[in-house]
Amino acid sequence: MSTGHRTLSAAEVRERIDHPIVDADGHTLEFRPALDEYLVAEGALDATALMQTHMNAWDAMAPDARAATRAIRPPFWGLPAENTLDLATTTLPGLMYERLPELGIDVSVVYPSFGIGFAHVPHDELRRAACRAVNRYHADVFAAYTSRLLPVAVIPMHSPAEAVAELHHAVTVLGFRAVVLAGWVRRPIEVAVAAHPELGPLAGWYDFFGLDSVHDYDPVWQACAELGVMPSFHSGAQGWHAHQSISNYSFNHIGHFAAGNHAVCKALFLGGVTRRFPDLRFGLLEGGVSWAVTLLADLVGHWEKRNPDAIRRYDPKRIDRAAYRDLFDRYGGQLRAALPEDLAATFGMTRDLPEAHIDEYDGIRSVDELYDRFVPRFFFGCEADDPMTPVAFDPRRVPGGKPLAAMFSSDLGHWDVPDMALVLGEAYEAVDDGSIDAASVRAFTFDNAVRFYAHGNPQFFAGTSVSLTAVDRRGA
Repeated sequence: MSTGHRTLSAAEVRERIDHPIVDADGHTLEFRPALDEYLVAEGALDATALMQTHMNAWDAMAPDARAATRAIRPPFWGLPAENTLDLATTTLPGLMYERLPELGIDVSVVYPSFGIGFAHVPHDELRRAACRAVNRYHADVFAAYTSRLLPVAVIPMHSPAEAVAELHHAVTVLGFRAVVLAGWVRRPIEVAVAAHPELGPLAGWYDFFGLDSVHDYDPVWQACAELGVMPSFHSGAQGWHAHQSISNYSFNHIGHFAAGNHAVCKALFLGGVTRRFPDLRFGLLEGGVSWAVTLLADLVGHWEKRNPDAIRRYDPKRIDRAAYRDLFDRYGGQLRAALPEDLAATFGMTRDLPEAHIDEYDGIRSVDELYDRFVPRFFFGCEADDPMTPVAFDPRRVPGGKPLAAMFSSDLGHWDVPDMALVLGEAYEAVDDGSIDAASVRAFTFDNAVRFYAHGNPQFFAGTSVSLTAVDRRGA
């Protein structure tokens, strides 16, 4: 983010604040030769090949073949190659541990990079084995560094049973304190595949678990609550219809995390998950928060017009037929001859709807109840250079006037962080340009991450330099 101000060093930022810094979404880049050993041990080495098929296939295709198959442009050159120190830092937990104070960060919650994709491997056995392998890898390589670095386990979601099993294994066997769940599952459209089996890879839909799913995912949410881990999502939407360029990776990448988060957030909310599991908090990472402000505004606007009471005004039975015919008689002119006897049919509104089909807001009866089910339940990972983060703390912009829970997310190790040493200074630039105040900086860089990760587990930060403060500020 360019503000016209000099980007402060991490040391300069730390001189201006009096609280720890928690990175809600750092990343590690798995060292593939070592990871492969874990994959082999779990019988899942083929999962890597499945994940790379579309990249390798695109490279080998002629342009006309890419167009014919709509093969999307995959990511390329995604690592800070020129900054060799940073590249090694994201690969080597020991080096990351040593450098974290230099970066101004007290604790980083560290997400996989390559490994997140294992949750979307279509083959059932390979998917579970690969997730277990990458989780074992991260549990081992970070074991000596958890006073500053807290790794995150990958949880597949193709079925509730596999998700619950992997949650228990990750938390109770491997000792993970944080988890990242697949944000969606792409499922076949059964009628299309039955008629044309060869179209299976093309005829699909996306299951977001909270609404219209093929499974009841409440056992997954219940398991998260019982284990004290708050579910986070980090899947994105590359390859979806608005992110499906065959030639331009930037087209596919821009906004894709926001799109993926928007979908799962909307499904969890409208599907009643935040009502049924009021003690859970949901993390939606790397997509920023501006989309969430818009979503909340849209949810409120739709509810005000389409809540179970307000929507009655649109019931075709409410048409005053006599008045409508009178207006046609007076002003219809040549249109009068086409006026049918059944006025509702004129507007395509002939069907009576069951009561269960009318309330699409899971019984919400007031806008305050809507806010209560949304604002305290969702947390949003925002990268340091995102200029839209301050909107989360602006009561003039957020419907209801209460700030949304934006969390500082360094995204260490990816191409959008060419210099780790500047990431905290970039997050602080909004203070210098007057977009955010000191209290909001504290919420962004510390409080909200603590409120999210330690909500179900007061010991989440145990053994770190912020453990006592984290427990004290566990919050709502």
